[in-house]
Amino acid sequence: MNEDMIFVLAAAAAFMAVGGVGWVAVGAAGDAQSKKRVNRAVNGGLQRGRRQISALDQAAQRKRQVQESLKDLEQRQRDQRKKSLSIKARIQQAGMSFTPAVFWMISAGLAVAGLLISLLTGQNLIISGAVTVIAGLGLPRWWLGLARGRRQKKFSGEFANALDVITRGVKSGLPLNECLKILAKESPEPVRTEFEKLVEGIAVGVSLPDGLDRMCERMPLPELNFFRTVLIIQQKTGGNLAETLGNLSTVLRSRKMMREKIGALSSEAKSSAAIIGSLPPGVLGIVYATTPSYMGQMFVDPTGQLMLLGGVTWMFIGIMVMRGMINFKI
Repeated sequence: MNEDMIFVLAAAAAFMAVGGVGWVAVGAAGDAQSKKRVNRAVNGGLQRGRRQISALDQAAQRKRQVQESLKDLEQRQRDQRKKSLSIKARIQQAGMSFTPAVFWMISAGLAVAGLLISLLTGQNLIISGAVTVIAGLGLPRWWLGLARGRRQKKFSGEFANALDVITRGVKSGLPLNECLKILAKESPEPVRTEFEKLVEGIAVGVSLPDGLDRMCERMPLPELNFFRTVLIIQQKTGGNLAETLGNLSTVLRSRKMMREKIGALSSEAKSSAAIIGSLPPGVLGIVYATTPSYMGQMFVDPTGQLMLLGGVTWMFIGIMVMRGMINFKI
């Protein structure tokens, strides 16, 4: 009986020893796996945190670059408003090929012609001087400004279509330079000429931002400044260029529609201004044609000449005031 009891106690002790060893081994393995899971969770959280921080840093950096580009755009527009254009810049923006020396020669010729006409018609020195100044300085600059405005208006009307060409080209997989070359070959004037100069500059080593700056100097339009800002931001920070240019094209078309709507709404005021402005010279011409002796004294007598000069001056001021009231810039 004692031997059986000893055997049972020995078996129980052996079982407990084996169970304890197994429990210790299982506990150690569980602790190791728990530590691995904890480390994995911690490392994964750290990696996700780093990725989130990196994404936030990139977004903040891109936001700063966009803000800097927009500030640069605003500063350029302020400088353009403050800076008085030279004759060379006006000729370049009008798309003309002659030099400033030729312009001044034409101005001098018109001034001499105005002076001779005034002297031959018997005008006094005040009227002759006014006609000379108007013919020599006012008329050539007015013609140059008219040609410049027409060219810019034509460019603005075709620029949205040019952006659509770039958008479709980028979506189809073409690089930006190839899209610019397509515009330089197939776009209507004056878009074709401006993009030709841009592509030629890039081909000889001019960077894209510098080429766009020169393009904006030749064609100082808000639409082109927007295009320049979009390309520079995309070059610095990346992004979907096709989508951005598509949105810009939509904005430009909306601006054009708003401009046309304003023109339609102000057409009545423009017609009234044209009629009111044409009445005094029209009446003067009719009276002079019917009774030349009655109106002849206004051109010969010094008092009449001063009255005519004052009338022309006040008519010019009135036309400018009415023009400012009916013209809207968007």
